[in-house]
Amino acid sequence: MERRRFLAGLCGTGAIATPGCVAGLGERTLPESEVKRDSAGRRALVFRQGGDEIGHLGVDGRVDAGVIDLSTEIWHREGTTVDAIELRLWMPGTGQSPAEVAVVSPVEGDSSPPPEISLYTPEGKRGTIVSITDLDDLADETISTLDLNVEPGSATATTLIIHATIELTGNGILGPDYTVDGEFQLEYPERSDQ
Repeated sequence: MERRRFLAGLCGTGAIATPGCVAGLGERTLPESEVKRDSAGRRALVFRQGGDEIGHLGVDGRVDAGVIDLSTEIWHREGTTVDAIELRLWMPGTGQSPAEVAVVSPVEGDSSPPPEISLYTPEGKRGTIVSITDLDDLADETISTLDLNVEPGSATATTLIIHATIELTGNGILGPDYTVDGEFQLEYPERSDQ
């Protein structure tokens, strides 16, 4: 009987998840994000909760032969794992020829098969989505092996917008699920068609 009273008390505070006791827990979207500019082609989208950093997405980009090469890094707080990553990339001003996005270097773990990667154009939205799921042994690491190429659809398109949504799970029985969401833009020089 003491066990029931103890579990009822924990359920009332939302401190433990047991059958019949899931109210107050679950996925939360963290609205706090800020963009840090490290250099002309480098940005970091930093996600915070109550002033503490939960994770960040860093992107380092450069233009080579009219193609934007992007190297990414996804860091998350110790004690969390990455469930899914969704990046939506688009370039305003491309008109009828949207930017083309390609995954150059797939995310890969040490001992597991590569995760599931999908590229598609969302219905009713601009851009290309890069969706990554089933991260296996990469889920609890800093992910720095995702490289992308973006070929602008127009020589005058100079702004690349990246919208990131990352789903994180806390380890342990008291860890909540988080979704972090935000976007930033990188500016590149107008290219000259050859």
